Amino acid sequence: MTQRERQILQLIESDPLISQQDIAKKLGITRSSVAVHISNLTKKGCIAGRGYVLRSGSYAVVAGGVNVDIGGRSFAPLVAADSNPGTVSISLGGVGRNIAHNLALLGTDVHLLSAYADDVNGERVAASCSELGIDLSHALRVLGGTTSTYLYLTDEKGEMALAVSDMEICKKITPAYLAAQLPLLQNAQVVVADTNLPEESLQYLADNCTAPLFVDPVSTVKAKKLLPILGKVHTLKPNRLEAELLSSVTIRTRADLDRAADVLMSKGLHRLFISLGSEGVYAAMGQQRLVLPNLPGSMVNTTGCGDAFMAALVWAYLEGMDLEQTALAGLAAGSIAMESSQTINPALSASAVQSRMQQA
Repeated sequence: MTQRERQILQLIESDPLISQQDIAKKLGITRSSVAVHISNLTKKGCIAGRGYVLRSGSYAVVAGGVNVDIGGRSFAPLVAADSNPGTVSISLGGVGRNIAHNLALLGTDVHLLSAYADDVNGERVAASCSELGIDLSHALRVLGGTTSTYLYLTDEKGEMALAVSDMEICKKITPAYLAAQLPLLQNAQVVVADTNLPEESLQYLADNCTAPLFVDPVSTVKAKKLLPILGKVHTLKPNRLEAELLSSVTIRTRADLDRAADVLMSKGLHRLFISLGSEGVYAAMGQQRLVLPNLPGSMVNTTGCGDAFMAALVWAYLEGMDLEQTALAGLAAGSIAMESSQTINPALSASAVQSRMQQA
């Protein structure tokens, strides 16, 4: 489904009797273009007959942060406590938003549950989600608030050196807010959460989501929020340090990875994907354990690789892939992501991931 088709479906969902002319006016396109898109949606089985009867399809819900990313890249090796010549870029980000963005590029229908303000940056977030076909209609718009900001710095190779985040607005994503979105959550095929959410909100999702819950720990500091709910998480994607914290196992060798996986799986976790950086990924499910190397790619910026990896895990799950194929999908998406100077590589797509997987 194209981004334009998603936009048209969202308008029809809001008003099933909306005319093609009104759709055209809202989207700034011609009525004939709307007619073509609606014809294509009918052929795809998304709508049926006259009156735009919608067919319910699979979708994912992402609950997490949205913010503005400000990134700096040094031309040379970083020098501490000094000004480093380089480039600075500004883009939209946030772990939750980034995962939703990647899912949209992969062709997955996605709803984003988050909080953003009525400021200039919030307007940019809303406009971008609309353009991408990400459903933001259930998100919380905080009047008089400040949309969160993420500041990061990479070295001359594109490896992240440090970051600072101001995500106070995420505290507005409360259990009460999520409870109001329960029908949306209950009908999703997958729910994805990041630990920018308050701990009590993560607990609410773990207790009330009937769909598989995928979680990105985000950082060692925020990963601690997951300790009480690990047994209710379907798929966890930590890095090595986060896996050490959650398992209490120091990871130095393959045997250590197996021990950490055994600890986490014994808590009730269904699937585990530990990012090993340049060494690839460790994957576990049931008694199955495997390590896969990274797929080839030209590294420009690694900042958004983890978000692309998580989105690919969701996409692969919805496609019915097994553990190894799912891990390969994540690695493929990550290798595509790192080839762009942007946090999200617009070249990401389901076909691009499938093509990259064949290089394994």
